[in-house]
Amino acid sequence: MDNFDPNQRFRERRQAARRRKRIRRTAGGIALLLAAAALAVGAARGLDSSEPEAAQPAAKAAKRTPRRQGPPVPDDMRGVHVTMALASIPGKVEQYAATPGLNTVQLDVKDENGEVGFYRVAPTLARRVGAAKRYYDPQKTTALLHRRGIYVVGRVVCFEDPILSERRPDLAIRTTGGAVWRNHAGLGWTNPYDKRVWDYNLAVAKSAVRAGFDEIQFDYVRFPSDGPIESAVFRGKRREAMSATIARFVHYAANRLRPMGARVSVDVFGLSATRNLGIGQSPRRLARIVDAIYPMVYPSHYGSGELGLSDPSAVPGRTVGRSLRDFRRQMRGGRAKLIPWLEDFTLGGTTTVAKVQEQIRAARRWKTAGFLLWNPLGVYTDGGMTVE
Repeated sequence: MDNFDPNQRFRERRQAARRRKRIRRTAGGIALLLAAAALAVGAARGLDSSEPEAAQPAAKAAKRTPRRQGPPVPDDMRGVHVTMALASIPGKVEQYAATPGLNTVQLDVKDENGEVGFYRVAPTLARRVGAAKRYYDPQKTTALLHRRGIYVVGRVVCFEDPILSERRPDLAIRTTGGAVWRNHAGLGWTNPYDKRVWDYNLAVAKSAVRAGFDEIQFDYVRFPSDGPIESAVFRGKRREAMSATIARFVHYAANRLRPMGARVSVDVFGLSATRNLGIGQSPRRLARIVDAIYPMVYPSHYGSGELGLSDPSAVPGRTVGRSLRDFRRQMRGGRAKLIPWLEDFTLGGTTTVAKVQEQIRAARRWKTAGFLLWNPLGVYTDGGMTVE
């Protein structure tokens, strides 16, 4: 009979317990690694609208998104601008839809204050930063307009964005001291070079298309035009013309919105075809990318001597005509239709149906594909749509 050593038996049991503990720890670590890998794969596959859109190919996204069923694009567009606040008033959208001659409504999806007009279907980041509001139900609003044969354009203000720049300063244009850069009105701008900003605006646009909007019209699709520009710092700035940067964004967005059934367009300054304004708007470049260009040819916005006119606001038809002449030259050979924004408001004078119709006749002479009327208060002159 072998000699029995109780201490040896204790040591053996302790060693066996340690081995079991090591095995359990190793197995647990492997399980955690596998879980983390699964989460990473899921994150890569499941696109959060607050993160870069490029993580998911546009073709795959388009397959999951049904094409919208709105009315055809009007051959002769006749429309008005409607703010999200106006759209929130019961019966107001129906009132616009009943305007004689009107066939298009341009409704704010994301405005110059950085607000998104709806909440439930807004992108995650828009809700997270407090941009998503509850002004109107996009599905119900577009359906209502479609039932009346109205084509619906969604305006998405891009780079002026006081909300996103304040809540996400890493996405903003910065000052040399590191603060958020602001223009003369005190409004922050997001960085046009930052692809995360591109994806945020694209996510807002896609949510609008899914809700029934027929066209996405990008506004403020440019670099800042006022404010202490000399102190602006653009992180990730590329060695390219500003117009190339803007064109790259528009091309990126158009390639992802068109497979969803949406047209893509841009708003530009009325003088952007006459000379380089230093803000990145090139009608020549953009005309090759978008479906329509909407120049803001408001006669009251031209200074004395512009376009060879001593008082452009006094001759609205001539002012609009000379601006459109320059756009025709710049857009030659492009795919985009020319549809001007005309003014139906006043900056000191009196708006009359004659002044509105004079602008419309100028647009007709230059064979535009229609027109849109702008009034920031949403009050439009009776008879402005019915000129022949």
